Formats: sequence, C-alpha cells, structure tokens
Amino acid sequence: MPRLDIGKWIDSGITWLRENLDWLFDFIAKVVDGMYEGVHDVLSAPEPLLFAGILAVIAWWLRGLVAGVVAFAGFALIDSIQQWDEAMETLSLVLVAGFITIVMAVPLGIWAARSRTVSTMLRPVLDFMQTMPAFVYLIPGIFFFGVGVVPGAIATIVFAMPPSVRMTELGIRQVDEELVEAAEAFGTSPRRTLVRVQLPLALPTIMAGVNQAIMLALSMVVISGMVGGGGLGSSVFEAISSVDVALGFEGGLAVVILAMYLDRMTGALGERVSPLGRRAIAKRNAAASGLKVLQWRPATSLATVGVVVLALVAGGMNVFGEDEKGPEVTADVGKGRSLNIGYINWDEGVASTYLWKEVLEQRGFKPKVQSYEVGALYTGMAAGDIDVQTNSWLPVTHESYWKNYRDKLDDLGSWYGPTSLEVAVPSYVKGVKTLEDLKGKGGTFKGKIIGIEPGAGEMKLMKDKVLPGYGLDKEYKLVSGSTAGMLSQLERSYAKQEPVAVTLWSPHWAYSKYDLTKLKDTKGAFGSGDRLHMLARKGFAQKEPQVAEWMKGFKLDEKQLTTLEQAIQDAGKGNQQQGVRAWLEKNPGMIDKIAPVAGAEAKGKQAGAAPRIGYFPWDEDIATTYLWKNVLERRGYKPSIKQYDVGSMFTGMAAGQIDVEFDGWLPVAQKQYWDKYKHNLVDIGAWYDKTSLELAVPSYVKDVKSLADLKGKGDRFKGKIVGIEPGTGQMKLLRDKVLPAYGLDGEYEVTSAGSPAMLAELERSYKKREPIIAVLWTPHWAYSKYELTKLADPKKAFGENNEIRSLGHKSFPKKYPEFYGWLKEWHMTEKELAGLEASIQDAGKGKIEEGVQKWMDAHPGIVDKMAPVK
Repeated sequence: MPRLDIGKWIDSGITWLRENLDWLFDFIAKVVDGMYEGVHDVLSAPEPLLFAGILAVIAWWLRGLVAGVVAFAGFALIDSIQQWDEAMETLSLVLVAGFITIVMAVPLGIWAARSRTVSTMLRPVLDFMQTMPAFVYLIPGIFFFGVGVVPGAIATIVFAMPPSVRMTELGIRQVDEELVEAAEAFGTSPRRTLVRVQLPLALPTIMAGVNQAIMLALSMVVISGMVGGGGLGSSVFEAISSVDVALGFEGGLAVVILAMYLDRMTGALGERVSPLGRRAIAKRNAAASGLKVLQWRPATSLATVGVVVLALVAGGMNVFGEDEKGPEVTADVGKGRSLNIGYINWDEGVASTYLWKEVLEQRGFKPKVQSYEVGALYTGMAAGDIDVQTNSWLPVTHESYWKNYRDKLDDLGSWYGPTSLEVAVPSYVKGVKTLEDLKGKGGTFKGKIIGIEPGAGEMKLMKDKVLPGYGLDKEYKLVSGSTAGMLSQLERSYAKQEPVAVTLWSPHWAYSKYDLTKLKDTKGAFGSGDRLHMLARKGFAQKEPQVAEWMKGFKLDEKQLTTLEQAIQDAGKGNQQQGVRAWLEKNPGMIDKIAPVAGAEAKGKQAGAAPRIGYFPWDEDIATTYLWKNVLERRGYKPSIKQYDVGSMFTGMAAGQIDVEFDGWLPVAQKQYWDKYKHNLVDIGAWYDKTSLELAVPSYVKDVKSLADLKGKGDRFKGKIVGIEPGTGQMKLLRDKVLPAYGLDGEYEVTSAGSPAMLAELERSYKKREPIIAVLWTPHWAYSKYELTKLADPKKAFGENNEIRSLGHKSFPKKYPEFYGWLKEWHMTEKELAGLEASIQDAGKGKIEEGVQKWMDAHPGIVDKMAPVK
C-alpha cells in the first residue's frame, strides 16, 4: 500500500493553527498561567506545617481523626525531605488542571447523556484522548505554548478529561427512567429535571469520574516536568537524568502522598455532597463501634472555623515573619569593635597585615596594627594582649615559639606556602611512614610506584634524586602515565584495600578524599619549606567567630602575594595602606573573597531582573549554569534555572520562554536545532573552544585505537555502542555519518538511554574490565576518572570541533543588556572548567551550589571578572 503521510498532515495542521490562531493560544496561556500563579501564591504562602494543619483539618472533616493525623504526618514528611516547594507547585498545577477539566468535562458528559448523536461523536474522540501515549500531548503543548507550566497544564487537561466525561454520561444514563418520566409527568421542565433529579442521583458516579480525572492529572503533571513544568515532575526528571536514586525516591514518595490525599479526599467529598452518600455515612456512624473520638468528625461550620483560624495565623506569619531568617547582614559587621594585630617586619608580614587592616576596616572594625620582634609577638599573644598575627612560619622557623606557647594559641590555618612533593600510601598500609620504609617492600607494592606525566618535574626529581637517594631505583619501577591514570589507580586500589604507592603533592584534594600517609622525606631529597600560618590568642575565635571564620578561609597564591608586596614597595615607606588599596584595584573582588558578607557585593545596573536560564543535564552545562546563578545573585539579579532536554530547550528559547542557555555546541553537534530556530535566537558568543565528539573505550581494550579498528570486532563488544540522549546532534551524526563512513552501521547497534545511563554502564563495565564502547565528548570528567582511549577519527566523520556558545532568545540583548555584555566577554579555560566540574563532583549529589561555591572560593575575584560593575 502507498504510505499515508498522516504525520505530515497533522504537522501541517498544527502549523496552520499556530500561524492563524496564535492570539487564541496566547490568551489561553495567560489565563492558565494566571490561574496557576494565583493558586500557587496561596498554597506556598503559609509555613509548611501550618498549611499541613489546614489540610489535616479538611481530612478530619471528611474522613475522621485518623485520616487527619495521617494527612498531617504525610505532609510533614514531604517538608522534612525538602520537597515542599515542589509539592506545592505540583498541587497547584493539579488543582488548576483538575478544575478546568471538570468545568469542561461535566457539561460534555451531560450533553452526551442527553443526545445519542453527541455521545456517538464523542466516543471515538475520547478513545483517542485516553489511549494516546501521555508523552505525545507534550509535543503540541510545547509547540502552541512553549515550555513551562502552561503546556503541562494543557496536556494534563486533555489526558485527564475522558474518564470524567464518560462517568458523567454514565451516571446520568443510569438514573431510573421511571423517575425521569414521573418528573416530566408533573410538568417539570427538562432543565429542572436534570438539576433536581438526574444530577443528584448521578452524583456518586460523577464524583468517581472527578476522582479519576484528578489522579490522571497528577500522573501527567509529573510527566510535564520534562518540559519545564516544575514541581515534583522536575525532581523526578532530574533524578532520572542523573541516575539519582535518593532524589528519585524522595520525589516519588511526595507524589504518592499527594496522590493518596487527593484520592481519599475527593472520594470522601463525593459522599458528603451526594444525598445517597450522606445516608450511607449516617448508617456507618450509627453502626460503628469502638472509640467515639475516632469516629467523630467536626461539623462543617466547626471545620470551617478551624481552617479559617489556621489560614489567618499563616497569613499573619507571612506578613510579620519575613525577618525570620535572621537579622540582615551588612558590611558593618564589626560595629566599631577594635582588634589588635601584630606583625613581624618582614615583607610578607607587612603585606598580609595591612591587607587585613583594610579588609577589617571595610567590614566595620577598628583594627590596630603594630610591629613586634618575633619573641615579643608570641609572648604578647600568649598573654592576650595581641589578638592575631598573620606571619607564623611553621613548622620549622618558628617551631621553638610554637612549642612554648601552643597551649595558649589557636592555629587558624595556613594561608600560603610552597607546594610540597611527596610519595603517599594509603593509611591502611602499616609500617610505611617514610621513604626509607619502602626499601625491602617491593613485593608488597608489586615493585611499582605509580607516577604521573613523564615530563613533569616531580617525575624527573623522582628518577634523578629521590629513588637513587633512598636506594629504591633497583627495587621499584616508576610507572609514568598521567595524573588521571595515577588517581584512577589510587581509587581502584583504595576501594579494594590493596597496597599502592603514588606520586602526589600538597595541596591536593586526594588527601581530603582518601586517608593517606605522606611518606616523610628524611633526607630532604624533595626539598622542604615552611607554610605561613594565621595564629590567634586563645579564645579569639569565641569572641570574634566571624573574623576567625574569614581567617580560616584566607588564601593567597605566589603571584598574589608577590604583587601585593611590590605594590606596597611602590607606595613607599609609611604608605602601606595606599599600596594595599592600589593592589585591590587591580584585584577586584578580593575583599568579598576574603571576608564574604551577603549583600556586600556591588549590584548590577539591572539588579532585580529575573532572567530565565535553561540547562541540559550535562556536566559542563550544570557547572556553568549554577556558576552564573551564583554570580548573578551576587549582582542583585533573581535568576531562575530549569533543566530541559535539547529539543525542549531550543523550542522554548525560540518561543521566548527561556532567555538564555550556555551550552550551545556549534557549528556541528546542535546544527539541526540552530538551523531550525536561528531566526528567533541570538548567538552571544563562544566561551569555550577545542571541544570534540568521539567514541571511547577503556585502555585495557587492546588493539582498538581508532574507529577503523572497530570493524570486525562487533562480537567483542556484543554489537553495541552505548549512546546518550537520542535527540542530541552527536547521536544523529553518529548514525548518519560516522558509522556508515567506517562500515560499522550493519555491525553495531547504538543504544540511546541517556548520558547518566551511559556513564553507569561505563562504570559497571570498567569495574568488571569488560569491553565497552561509549559515546563521549571533550571536555568530560570521565577522562579523569577512568583510563580511556579516544578512538581516532582519521576520516573526520565527526566533522570539525565544536565551540561551546551562549545562545539566547532574540530579545535577550535588549532585555538584559548588562548580562548580555558580560556573556560577550566571558571565557573559561579547560583547567577552569575541569576544576569547576571536579569541585561539583567532589561535593556530591544534591550539593551543586556547595561545589560551585568551593570553586569560587579558590578563584578570588571571579565575580568581578565574569560580571564587572563599575
């Protein structure tokens, strides 16, 4: 048979509707969005437990005391797992969609019950609506209304309407015809017969349809989270995208609690409003036995009073309780309190002390600085006459003073020091504390010390001095490779509690992730050096906890310290403060980095603006989106961020539902989307280049170095290439060009379960040392976690490298000119991006903002660099 292009006809029809009825869709969107915002404002305003109390009173009124207690416990649980705001968004959308559904469905059901023709015409339409996969409704919803709440609500209405229409029709048709005839015989009009006879008797069946509509609405609202519908749907979608079991379970549990509450309450409400239901309740109450208090339900008037009282209390708390988060923190933290700072008249002591003098003065303190001889400085601090000093050389130079006074001093930590090179072993390796202890234990470590890049200075030092110096050069082989390889071997050995010796250096995050022993260099083969510590008198941290906290986090690198010293030298004698201020002008943001205070940062010209930012569940996009969220908030903006898939992102951005995104892989990976929507978008510019698309295999898979090497090896990889999201440009490129170019399209199948699933499969195969081919790209943290081989692409089938570009809606430059200007000048290096991604990975699931903040703390002035404000 010839092919019927039904899909194209439907697509053409939808396009025609969009082009000719755009005004109608805009009107519908405004109405639905307005209803949602109104309901959400009401539901989200009260304190969670107060609103849980209101819902519990309603449950008590409808179903009894036990139901009220269980309802309160359920909503309290939602609050305790930090899903309250999402649950209220979901409940708001369910109520709006359910209300509209009922308003439309009940009249249709009545019409169908009174007209066989209408019933016959409606039946196939309802069959279509009820059996069409729920996901399909999102497609026209996005096309007509963009992304966000509205398409989710519209799709929910369409999906939830059929049962309500059917049950309404069924309920009215089931009314005894003799009763209807009797009413008509007494001269009752058809309308009064419907209102006074048919509807009351059909009400239980109609309410059952309402119950089903609300349940279907709840299920669809969760699906709508995929298109930016928010609420618990976004939590579940995010959990699926990132394979986050904890978040998925918590979001799902909140959905279950909402579903159970709505189901039980609508069912009980059906009994309350139906005459037959009220009689059934009365019979049950009369026949009930046991504790009367469990059976008693408050009268409607009493329940109403309870709800009103709780609502008034909640409203009062909302009005008068806005300052509950604590007093507003300003730059005037010190309130004029004095501090005594002592210093040794050495360049670094002068520089760091006068820097802190400037910092503390800008934070409202009145610091007094004084130079002392070393012995006098330590003595004065031990006596409590000096609060703090910045220039303690430990552990070597000031060792004798520290030993004498350590019981009367507090070490606030080191803030500067040359890095140290070392060999480290896990702490579970006993009897190995120094480099000398390695001798004779080659068998324990399989005769290997795991090194890093062969050209690194530490590797040369190891070969030329350290190993010969301790007589280890004949017993151990220094394995060269890469830093990522060394860390990967450390992780594997540590997980199996196997002995391993690796080359490391300080500072390094490996010491915080693993319990390691730095092997002492008793012969000084690596060289040695002090670190500069911040010391305070005993009790200082209790008296000035904020200052102590700032000082504990204080860090300067070599370049920063030497340029600060030079600025003070250039200012001349007696002008230390002027030198510090000149240095601060060249290092914007340092004050906020050293002594962070909420609200102290300079505000942008468009402070208060609320740009809508979309992002994909990809590491570089998550990292940069949350970085910009932090930066914008410090500049006084109120950004909102939401996760989307690629197609929804471009569709929503083209429709103006999303203002900007930072992960446009162009000109290759996302070319199909750019070509389709570029007339409604603006290319803000590239912030990262030298990306690549590739296939990768673990390094233990031998004789596979290029894509051509895959041919004929399908059985080894089970004929499978593990892919990512099916809608990505890379997947399309892989199927359309790469596999055919190398003759692999008949030998391999590409799976498309998503990036998290690909990474999970890679991790499982890697642990079992099984062959696997994964779709990957650069930059990606997987290359630092695993030893992988990027398969060479000699035929250039993947095409030219991409740049990562910021893209926005065409109105973005005029709507947010300041933000637009920042993005035009924004760039990140590979090291910066990799460090940001690693910081987020180290922070763990659900702690993205903590990881971003830690990275920003390590990059002082980043806010001023990314978003300069004059």
